[in-house]
Amino acid sequence: MTTENEKNLWHSARISLGDAGCLSVIMPVYGLGTVIEQNIGAVYGLLSGNIPFEILPVDDGSGDDTAEALLRAAAKDPERVRPVFVKINTGKGNALKQGFAASRGSHILLLDGDLDLSPAHITTFFDIMARKRADIVIGSKRHPDSVIDYPWHRRLASVIYYTMVRLLVGLPVSDTQTGMKLFTRAALGWAFERMLVKAFAFDLEILSIAHAKGYAVAEAPIEMHFGQKIGCLSWKNVKQVMHDTFAIFYRLRVLRYYDSVKIAPSAQNPLFVSVVIACPAPSPYLTECLTALAQQTYPNFEVIVLPDAPADLGAYPFKLSVNPTGAIRPAEKRNAGIRIAHGEIVAFLDDDAYPVSNWLEHAVKYFTLHDVGGVGGPGITPPGDPFMGQAGGRVYANLFVSGNFRYRYMGDRVRSDIDDFPSCNLFVRSDVLKAINGYRTDFWPGEDTILCSDIVLGQKKRIVYDPWVQVYHHRRPLYGPHLRQIGRYALHRGYFAKRFPATSLRLSYLIPSFFVVGLIVGAVITCFYPKFSVVYFSGLAFYALLTLLSTVSLNLALWLTTWLGVMATHMIYGIRFMMGLLMRRMPCEVAAFDHPAEKKPPVSGD
Repeated sequence: MTTENEKNLWHSARISLGDAGCLSVIMPVYGLGTVIEQNIGAVYGLLSGNIPFEILPVDDGSGDDTAEALLRAAAKDPERVRPVFVKINTGKGNALKQGFAASRGSHILLLDGDLDLSPAHITTFFDIMARKRADIVIGSKRHPDSVIDYPWHRRLASVIYYTMVRLLVGLPVSDTQTGMKLFTRAALGWAFERMLVKAFAFDLEILSIAHAKGYAVAEAPIEMHFGQKIGCLSWKNVKQVMHDTFAIFYRLRVLRYYDSVKIAPSAQNPLFVSVVIACPAPSPYLTECLTALAQQTYPNFEVIVLPDAPADLGAYPFKLSVNPTGAIRPAEKRNAGIRIAHGEIVAFLDDDAYPVSNWLEHAVKYFTLHDVGGVGGPGITPPGDPFMGQAGGRVYANLFVSGNFRYRYMGDRVRSDIDDFPSCNLFVRSDVLKAINGYRTDFWPGEDTILCSDIVLGQKKRIVYDPWVQVYHHRRPLYGPHLRQIGRYALHRGYFAKRFPATSLRLSYLIPSFFVVGLIVGAVITCFYPKFSVVYFSGLAFYALLTLLSTVSLNLALWLTTWLGVMATHMIYGIRFMMGLLMRRMPCEVAAFDHPAEKKPPVSGD
């Protein structure tokens, strides 16, 4: 029973919420199966009878019995306890964003599911929001009234990080990382629409975006009992936070990205999407892909699978069409999919890639803009890939390998217009595909480069890159399979540089060939002029040092493997690019060259 004194404590909250308002408590949860039901009960008991509320625990792909515990908690009051399940773990920032999308409240409280922070301070947060006319109130370990039980090394890390944030971003707060924050819906919605960081530094990015827009931020005291837990202060996490923090500074102060980015409106009538998957045959990767599609938050789609021969792929909660094509090229398979697709949008997905649960949801909204013909997103190396596959993924994401095309392999790049993107994760309007007659079938690989050029240059439509339109793409392992794939790409890019120069004759594609020529010419000069060896070997040492530093990892084996992979990639790409540049005609332009009778065609792109 609520006492009169308790009612007075909630006075500011009730005034802020008004007659129609509601507090949505979003609780990110990972691996808390043993305590989360009890923690939800504690929050429920605190709020019940005092203010209108809902609790949205978000399970971020936990591997234990967290989901079962959340369902038990929801069964006690399904209207006010509404779990959100993110089947594929992609970071706390993404989990909170999905929780926000499912919420209905006028005010949002972000509260860590482990309840390290006492939720009893919710009333104080509302008091401060009303008194200081703030749009955002964040818990602060450094507030003079805070009661904290916190290890000294984490206190030191907090002070160092706070100092860096003040210097780089200029936020008028003393703590950004505490897991209890109260927002008005407008402030959090503005920030979430522009947020890029999916992991640990998402707190800083949200606050930076909202503050730059003019939303007022205030701090409140907290009560924290850290206990004996180890926490997340590992070298890997610290490195990621530092990277993300400098990226936020660059986007905020240099690019002015958050002010300029355009947000696509939601479609009034849901668009139907046809997901087209070209593959040689059923495989564990294909099953993984179809399972991920079954977990999409956007329901209005069909899936068309195009294997060589008839196959039984099982049952899924979406319309699945299996259409055998015979052993033909990927472009021919995709064209067959285009012909039978019912969607207003066709989404091309490789069989060795699987999407995050809001993949379709994030992509479809761009097609409300009539000048958008296509949408693409990153293909991230799955965390479960074997060692050599992880190393291959690190090579692709390396600055000195992919340069300004790293956005294809990293999930935190800015949204932008692009003119060349692989078919492993590409959405295109159906009417645009029909206007350009789909893919050209005389090239493989490279057919997606021509398709994108036809969209941008031929149809005068934009292709938008969005890091939230994300898939996980399994990588070929170093060294042999990776380098053979690199060689094929380089050969076609070299040929395309003279055949389709608008999107392929670019300095970044030429640099590896300049490097190889420099190695050869420098070696020849050194043979005739030994004094030149000082310059030559100094240059090689500088190159080796740069590539070594660009691949740094605490895992020495991963570091050295990636380093050698980067240098080998430069050599193979440079040589094969020159070979393509010198060719009069590509072998794949001869019918059936890529697929001799005894072999099935590999379908996966990059």
